[in-house]
Amino acid sequence: MLRRGGTVFLQQREASVFIVAIVLVLYFGIFSSAHASFFTKNNIANVADATAPFAIIAAGEVYLLICGEIDLSVGYIWTLSPFLMFFFNTYYHFPLFLAIVAALLCGALIGLINGALVVFLRLPSFVATLGTSFIIYGFTLTTSAAQEKSLPAGSAAGLGRYFGGFIWAEIIWAVVIILLAQLILTRTRWGLHTIAVGGNLVGASEAGISVARIKLGNFMATGLLGAVAGILEAFRVGTIDPSAGGYTPMFYAVAAAVIGGTALAGGSGTVIGAFIGMLVLAILQDGFALLGISSNPFLIILGVSIVAAMVANVYLTRLRRAGRS
Repeated sequence: MLRRGGTVFLQQREASVFIVAIVLVLYFGIFSSAHASFFTKNNIANVADATAPFAIIAAGEVYLLICGEIDLSVGYIWTLSPFLMFFFNTYYHFPLFLAIVAALLCGALIGLINGALVVFLRLPSFVATLGTSFIIYGFTLTTSAAQEKSLPAGSAAGLGRYFGGFIWAEIIWAVVIILLAQLILTRTRWGLHTIAVGGNLVGASEAGISVARIKLGNFMATGLLGAVAGILEAFRVGTIDPSAGGYTPMFYAVAAAVIGGTALAGGSGTVIGAFIGMLVLAILQDGFALLGISSNPFLIILGVSIVAAMVANVYLTRLRRAGRS
């Protein structure tokens, strides 16, 4: 029974990166010094904060990568969304909750525009979202005068507590979103159709799947999640910063997705794996700091991890096609 369970576990896409995460936790837990222990509440909270927003974005990127697309603009939706919340609340006098909802809907709208450029104008998603990322960032800098804004008055003690105002809020949001996204991907028709579109676009279309609807929906979901991450981070940090977000969250999200087992070529992926992949990256960064190691080699490790994950994905895909476990 135990052997069979181990075999089933190792066949899962998330197994290898999960084992890596456990090994890293044990390593940094043992070798971190007593005055900078890995297992303190504050340090675990730091790891959670470094994981949560990128994992939220990674959930959307996984869906897009599976269906053969990518969104480079999601990090700039992160930048814009808290400013939109501020504008709706301060200048248009929306109650804070409605201002948050309006900002989230704007994120989904930007995703819809990205999807329309790809689906209807047939632009490569890399090019389309690269262009919209500049537009979004330029709009953010213009409307905000490139100045930081304060959170709406009283928000930290009120509704804002549930959006990042207390220590575990962001990671709770991330876990809920990840579990919901994984459930949709593996247990619903939408997830099945997303995988089908990425695996065989022509076959999916001939089978009656609305390719346009699937891609538009996934672009909208990614835009919405980018807005969620941006607003959560603004409440956590306590300020709205035009230098937040950008390409960095997107690159980390895609890296986490690839490390977690999502194929860049499309057709397969796992949201849980992306979450664990981002957790591994956060643990590495935090562990380097605890051990007094320069953060510069982290980028080398990140690059090697992405390449290794891609090689493993290609190899495992060949094994599955050959009918071997």
